[in-house]
Amino acid sequence: MSDSALSEHQRSVEVAWFAALCDDDYEFLGVPEPKRLSSWPHCRDIALTADRNGFDNILLPSGYALGIDSVAFGAALAPLVERMKLLLAVRMGEMWLPQLARQLATIDQMLGGRLTINIISSDLPGQALESEPRYQRTREYMQVLRSLLDGESIDFHGAFVDLELDPPRIRTVSGSCPPFYFGGFSPAAKDTAAEHADVFLTWPDTVRSVAGTVTEMTDLAAGYGRTLRYGLRAHVIVRETEAEARAAADRLVSKLDDEVGETIRQRSLDTASAGVARQVALRDAAADDGYAEPNLWTGIGRARSGAGAAIVGDPDQVLAKLQAYQAVGIDAFILSGYPHQEECDLFGRYVLPNL
Repeated sequence: MSDSALSEHQRSVEVAWFAALCDDDYEFLGVPEPKRLSSWPHCRDIALTADRNGFDNILLPSGYALGIDSVAFGAALAPLVERMKLLLAVRMGEMWLPQLARQLATIDQMLGGRLTINIISSDLPGQALESEPRYQRTREYMQVLRSLLDGESIDFHGAFVDLELDPPRIRTVSGSCPPFYFGGFSPAAKDTAAEHADVFLTWPDTVRSVAGTVTEMTDLAAGYGRTLRYGLRAHVIVRETEAEARAAADRLVSKLDDEVGETIRQRSLDTASAGVARQVALRDAAADDGYAEPNLWTGIGRARSGAGAAIVGDPDQVLAKLQAYQAVGIDAFILSGYPHQEECDLFGRYVLPNL
């Protein structure tokens, strides 16, 4: 990519933080503290810290069993954030589609049009589906949800959605569906994203591997006559010096019991997914110090399913790593760090102004 093209890419980058709605906040990884469990005041303070620091967006995750409800939390938070968008995670199949569309349109109005939507395709509490029907359900929900949020009438008869409705009165501020962010690494997930997503999310990986994912998904989307944006969900640990950042990473896992870490990983629904398998492979291939490549540390994956690596370094190194991902096609970052509020302040001070 030329310097001018990279400069344009940098200007359009979206930087989001993460609200720990699913009991995923620690000073020492794997050592829970009551004050850091998901609650309205704790997670609200993380979100307002991100808004104050100038982040563009914040992910409100949807837990399978842990944590608090993302939609209710988003509705409560919407009047409090001054400029930031909300990336609201919703699990396909968990809510009646017309009601979900009405709630999302209402929250978008409360935000003045700043809603974005993270589509989650997974089993529902108390109900399990094989991969093929589960993604079929996700595709049907995404298709009909988009039509409802676009203000269209519905005449849809599928395996999971059977619905006829007049156009909804409640509309988003723009009158159209907010962007769908969606991730997954199985063939079914990638095909679903290629046909129905707006932003494809990938987990932390080497720059070369992320570049390969962008190329693959660009080709798949082109098969549907579509284009995608690309986002990276990763952790960060930034300090004034590299030595301090690496020491902070070591301190984070200094009290981690491997059996506790395994329990934390196994309680997630995505433990057997293709994406998690790639995170495990990345960790297994890392050097003895846990670094898969310069400034990409996999130690967080010892006690976390899903995004299992962190960008670690001084402000210049973290910025350079993010720009390396930008250069291969990433233009949205969803970042987090432990503890979430404190690391949000550090990233906001040291890196965000330069993005």
